[in-house]
Amino acid sequence: MGSRVLKLASWTGVALAASGVCLYSNKCLDPNDFGAVRVGRAVATTAVISYDYLTSLRSVPYGSEEYLQLRSKIHDLFLSFDDTPLGAASLAQVHKAVLRDGRTVAVKVQHPKVQAQSSKDILLMEVLVLAVKQLFPEFEFMWLVDEAKKNLPLELDFLNEGRNAEKVAQMLKHFDFLKVPRIYWELSTKRVLLMEFVDGGQVNDRHYMERNKIDVNEISRHLGRMYSEMIFVNGFVHCDLHPGNVLVRKRPDTGKAEIVLLDHGLYQALTEEFRLDYCRLWQSLIWTDMQRVRKYSQRLGAGDLYPLFACMLTARSWDAVNRGIGQTPVTATEDSEIRNHAANYLPQISQLLNRVPRQMLLIFKTNDLLRGIEAALGIRASASSFLNMSRCCIRALATHKKQKTRSLFRRARISLREAFSLWKINLHELVLHVKGLRLTGWVWALLCWLLPAPH
Repeated sequence: MGSRVLKLASWTGVALAASGVCLYSNKCLDPNDFGAVRVGRAVATTAVISYDYLTSLRSVPYGSEEYLQLRSKIHDLFLSFDDTPLGAASLAQVHKAVLRDGRTVAVKVQHPKVQAQSSKDILLMEVLVLAVKQLFPEFEFMWLVDEAKKNLPLELDFLNEGRNAEKVAQMLKHFDFLKVPRIYWELSTKRVLLMEFVDGGQVNDRHYMERNKIDVNEISRHLGRMYSEMIFVNGFVHCDLHPGNVLVRKRPDTGKAEIVLLDHGLYQALTEEFRLDYCRLWQSLIWTDMQRVRKYSQRLGAGDLYPLFACMLTARSWDAVNRGIGQTPVTATEDSEIRNHAANYLPQISQLLNRVPRQMLLIFKTNDLLRGIEAALGIRASASSFLNMSRCCIRALATHKKQKTRSLFRRARISLREAFSLWKINLHELVLHVKGLRLTGWVWALLCWLLPAPH
C-alpha cells in the first residue's frame, strides 16, 4: 500500500518540477533536478503470475500441491512462461512468455491487491493533502487528489490500456519510426494484458544507443515529432513517458532506428478549445510574440502569473523567453539560476497549478519526463525541434479553420496560407542551418531578405 501511496504522492514532485520554472527575475527551477519518481518498482507480489480465473494462486503456498496444479494450467496456455518479471512497478509487472502457437508475448499482470487498496490509498492521500493545507495554507494541492481519483481507475483497467494502444497506433501510423506492440485481445482481461513482445534499450540509455549505432539526436527529434503530433494535431497524449515505457532499437527489417512506445494506461484527451489555445501559445512563444504569449497564457488560466507559466512550459528563463527560445541557447548561467533558486517560488507554482485546466497538469508531467530523457542523453531542445512544433501548430490550426467553413474558396485560401507558412518555416530552418555553418555575405543577406519576421 505504501508504494502506491508514494506513487500517487509523486504527483507533487511532478507539479513542483513541472517543466522548469522562473519568475520575473529570471530565477528558475530545473525539472531535471526534481523529476517525478515512479515509486514501487521491483516488488514481485506473486511467485508466478496467473490470469483472473486463476486468482486463487494468491493464497496458495509456493511449492504446494495446489500451487503446482495451478501452475500446470498456465502451461496449458503457454509453451514457456518466465517466472522472473521483465519489469515491475507499483500497479503491475510484465513477464515474457511463448504461446502454444509460437508467438512470443509480453504478459502484463496487475498485482493482486491493487484494486482493493486503491480507494484506501486515495483516501489516505486526501487526508495527507488536507493536513499539509492546514500547516501551509499557501500550498494548494487538492488537485492532486482530484487527478488521482480520475486517473487511477483508468490505469487499473488494462482493457482501456489496450484500446489506447490501438488508437495511438492508428493515429500515428504515418510515422515509420514508431512501433506500438500489438494487443492480443483473446487472452486479455481487465487485469491481464497480452501484447506482442518487442525488445530494445531504454530511451535514456545512451551507451545502448552508441553500441547499436543509434543516433541520439535522431531519437530526440523523433520523440519531439511524435509528441507534437499527439498534443497539437490529435489532442490525445501519452502521459507516462518514463524511460521504462519508451524503448529504442534498430528495426529488424530495415536497420533504421525505431521508438517502441509501451504502457498506454494513462492518456489525456484534450478539448478542442484547450488544444487550439495551446497551439497558439506555443506559436507565440516560438516566434517571440509576447503580446500573444500573455493573451493565450491567460486564456489557459495563468492570469497575472503568465510569465511563470511561459517559463514552466519552455524550461527557460523569462529573459530567454523574451529574447526567443529558438534563438537563444541555454547557458551555464541560466542553468545555474534554475538550480540555485528553485525553492523560492513554490507558493506561486502551487497557486498556478491550482488555476490552470486539469488537462494542463498531465501536459506538464509529460514535458517534465521528456526533458528528463533529454538530460539523461545530454541534449537540449534545439531550434529545429521548436520549428517542428510550429509545423504541427500550423497544420492543426489550418485544419480547424477548414472544418469551420463550407466555402471551397475559403478552404483553398486557408490551404495556401498553410502552405506558405510551412514554406517560411522551412526557409527559416535553412537560415538557421546557414547561420550554424557561419556563412556570411550575400547568401546570408539574401536569406534574411527572403524571410521576414513571422507573426
